[in-house]
Amino acid sequence: MDSKKIKQVMSIVFDVPLESITDDASTDTIPNWDSLRHLNLILALEEELGISIPNEEVGNLITYKLIELIVHECKK
Repeated sequence: MDSKKIKQVMSIVFDVPLESITDDASTDTIPNWDSLRHLNLILALEEELGISIPNEEVGNLITYKLIELIVHECKK
């Protein structure tokens, strides 16, 4: 399932424990989530999941739930 993989990627990119990536994780709950790590997250998700995230969606990836939704849309 992609949700586990998304959480693993987020944990690695943001350098936080996996269990801290909850369904409510967002830029507000993860202190390490800055602009550089945001770009690293996009690249890591694309590489790990074999998808291409449209440029217009990059700025919308600010919560775990939105990331999950957009990743799901990209896999179609």
